[in-house]
Amino acid sequence: MNLPKLHSITKKILVALLGGFLLIFLLFHATANLFILRHDGGAWYGAFCHFMGTNWLVKAFEIVLLGAIALHILLTLWLALTNRLARPVRYRQAQKSTTHTTSKLMVWTGILIFVCLAFHFYDFYLVKLGVVKGEYMVKTEKLQSEEMMNLVQFSQQMGMSPEDIVNEMEANAMEYGESDEEMRDYIDGLRGQLVVLDIVQRAQMEGDITEDMQWIRHLTYEERQTLKKVLPESKPEPDFYYMAREKFQVWHIVLGYLVFFVIVFLHMRHAFPSAFQTLGLNNYKYNNIIEVLGRLYAWVVCLMFAVVPILVYFGL
Repeated sequence: MNLPKLHSITKKILVALLGGFLLIFLLFHATANLFILRHDGGAWYGAFCHFMGTNWLVKAFEIVLLGAIALHILLTLWLALTNRLARPVRYRQAQKSTTHTTSKLMVWTGILIFVCLAFHFYDFYLVKLGVVKGEYMVKTEKLQSEEMMNLVQFSQQMGMSPEDIVNEMEANAMEYGESDEEMRDYIDGLRGQLVVLDIVQRAQMEGDITEDMQWIRHLTYEERQTLKKVLPESKPEPDFYYMAREKFQVWHIVLGYLVFFVIVFLHMRHAFPSAFQTLGLNNYKYNNIIEVLGRLYAWVVCLMFAVVPILVYFGL
């Protein structure tokens, strides 16, 4: 097998730099996840997700992040493969090694993390893209068009429901021969407003409007598709706060999540000091400090992630 030429040390340096970038991102991600624990109806976490999903700089960073993950995985597997190809014949007798167990397991823990990330992207990233169904939310101000307000006001004045008003307008238009394209488009627009109004009234009845009246929560996939069709400018967004809290009430999901971060801990425990060593930033005088900081960083990040599903599961 002929692999592209790239010096081993170059690959190791790239893996270390990408790994360091991902380690920093994990701390940021874990901090943001703590917003889920706030009993504010998802106001903070929803605002954070809204910013992350709409800011163009964040969207550009998202592409960089996905590229960093993919490149880190590919380079790591490439290193493992080239190292194995360098000695196709194994030693007849196994050699004793002082290498730490977590170092020997780096490739395998990395593969397991990749598999778990695939599920994570399925649950969240693909929901954001609309490929997978989820729960959604939309800003109330984007649903309060002038046409809807006029329709509601007129129906109240007439003592009729908005739907009856639209039906009567359509009947009158047909009776007097006002069936031109402009009139049909106007009535079709009003029928779209009726659909939006039904969604707003349903949310009011079920208490799915936040206390500050800024967001309508718990939209279904079907309601999202309807809004995108009749009111494209509304731009419904995934309700990650609600979806996270729903998932973390299922015991086997919580257990799987915790097992995943045990694997992440094992990976991070070695990755932190290894990155310093590869980049030539270690020294015999403070190697022990780097090792301790690596363990502490791995514990802090993984515990920050783990505390969220545990507390949500127990209703806190």
